[in-house]
Amino acid sequence: MYEPIRTKSVHSTMAGATSDFPHRSREEELDIQLAGHLAALLAVTDELRALTPSTDLDTAAERLAEQVARLRGGGAPARATLTAVTAEPRVADLHQRAHAVAGRALLVAASRADTAAAILAAERMDAHAAALEPRELAAH
Repeated sequence: MYEPIRTKSVHSTMAGATSDFPHRSREEELDIQLAGHLAALLAVTDELRALTPSTDLDTAAERLAEQVARLRGGGAPARATLTAVTAEPRVADLHQRAHAVAGRALLVAASRADTAAAILAAERMDAHAAALEPRELAAH
């Protein structure tokens, strides 16, 4: 009913061969993931800074940029330009997005035992949750 396989399996031919491309370790993969999450959190933080300037957000952005640079081997992260636009519903959406991204960063930081990044992510989660609280209480 089925035609027999006439060639060797790709998996069996690759098993014994050495690869010509570098493989990353689990730690390197987690560093890449963590840097990506922190860079995304930095982008949202920069957007929030444009809409609602504050020293807390400025400090958070600086600390996030430092962590991203550390994880990427010293390369400075791309930063959003600050342009002030007033849009109250958008601020709440940005805080929700930042809270979610900070949560993802916290999970990766905890799995790779990066205390500095985990503390920063947890602080940002708390800050964004606090920024959302008055709006949620007013809605009820």
